[in-house]
Amino acid sequence: MVALPTLPNISMSGTLLERGLRSLVGAWRGIAGGDETAQLGRSGELDARDIERLHGLFNDCLEARGGEVSARARAAALGRLYLGLNDNGKASFLKVLASGFGADPALLDKKIGDVQQAADPAARHKAERKLRQALTPPRQRLLTQFTALPQGVKFLVDLRADALRFRKESPELAIVDADLEDLFVAWFDVGFLELQRISWNSPAALLEKLIAYEAVHAIESWDDLRNRLDADRRCYAFFHPRMPLEPLIFVEVALVKGIAGNVQALLDQSQPVLDPREADTAIFYSISNTQTGLRGISFGNFLIKRVVDDLSRELPHLKQFSTLSPIPGFRAWLDETIAEGAPDLVEAKARDQLREALGQRFSKGMLPGLLQDRGWVENPALADALKPVLLRLCARYLLTAQDKSGKPRDPVARFHLSNGATVHRLNWLGDRSKNGLKQSAGMMVNYLYRLDDIDQNHERFVRDGAVAASGEVRRLADL
Repeated sequence: MVALPTLPNISMSGTLLERGLRSLVGAWRGIAGGDETAQLGRSGELDARDIERLHGLFNDCLEARGGEVSARARAAALGRLYLGLNDNGKASFLKVLASGFGADPALLDKKIGDVQQAADPAARHKAERKLRQALTPPRQRLLTQFTALPQGVKFLVDLRADALRFRKESPELAIVDADLEDLFVAWFDVGFLELQRISWNSPAALLEKLIAYEAVHAIESWDDLRNRLDADRRCYAFFHPRMPLEPLIFVEVALVKGIAGNVQALLDQSQPVLDPREADTAIFYSISNTQTGLRGISFGNFLIKRVVDDLSRELPHLKQFSTLSPIPGFRAWLDETIAEGAPDLVEAKARDQLREALGQRFSKGMLPGLLQDRGWVENPALADALKPVLLRLCARYLLTAQDKSGKPRDPVARFHLSNGATVHRLNWLGDRSKNGLKQSAGMMVNYLYRLDDIDQNHERFVRDGAVAASGEVRRLADL
């Protein structure tokens, strides 16, 4: 294999995003025509006069003066204006949207009255339709006009990402966020999405985005990426027809023998390539959502099921479908649990082993300090003494720790359990990376997707909150 240059992980706020913005601005330049927004936001921000003029331009868009061509030109001009603003200017733009383009309260009251007074089913049906129309805020109709532009859907997805960013300082932007989310729920229905396999032969622009979007195990170089797309690897992504080179979510899969328990070994570029026909297990080792603006729109559960179906057809000899997953909330939970003074976290035998390894008295309050840096990993005696303690506590965390809504506290566990998976096995020091040690004391977990059990596990989890787990994990948790 020819060595390729090292490529650092790309920030989406850097070169890749800037190129995307330039592409959008260029694509819309010819559409915008005379561009009534040319004098607005010249400093990157919007002053009081700009805001007043912007409000008028929004109204012009809603009145749809001049027909379809004029509507597209106005939308392109407004989009170019937005992309040229700094964060303060963008927040001001969104506040104008939030402040004056909601549903008409008086009209709503009238339409509700019409529904209540309808004399027969046909009249009621007609009144309900008119009420639904009145419930749609002009703001949504205004935003929808951007979809007629090249990459207009992507523009709106990024617009919502901005609204989410600015909400902390400007809570009124929750209205814009909610309106966009309502639109996206319909537009990004899984029935409209396309599952595609990404390979080394995919367009370079798409491969570059994989590097930028990878959220679980950073892709360090082109060699690393090529290894993840080799013959014994698979990568699948969902795409929307209006965002053809923008993966919405992607999953990386390793074809192996047996259930893998160490991510560094799984990603080791020096390992020989396995003939996929010899593999008996598919390991899902990384799932990355890519579009912040689609927060709250769930694709992952459908993605895994579609990929399992695809792999089963391609490689019918595969016997097991499992993840090798991080446990991102374990260390934080452990620190909180210790701080709250929970009893019996460390058994007497383990305390004796730890005292011997440390050469001093041990108390459970010392655990957070011991795990603060990676020194304990390099001390075999200390690591051996910590192993039964941390495995037991991690198993308890996965099986019993809940958030305020009564669901599993760990977000990765919540995702896979809701999909019908089983907590199958904990892997001691399965991730020795800095992040793995920080989040989970280096532990990883396999969630097993048994095809015969998925539906039953899902139903029991949704109905009763039941966590499907192997006997091995339950014994570790001492439950």
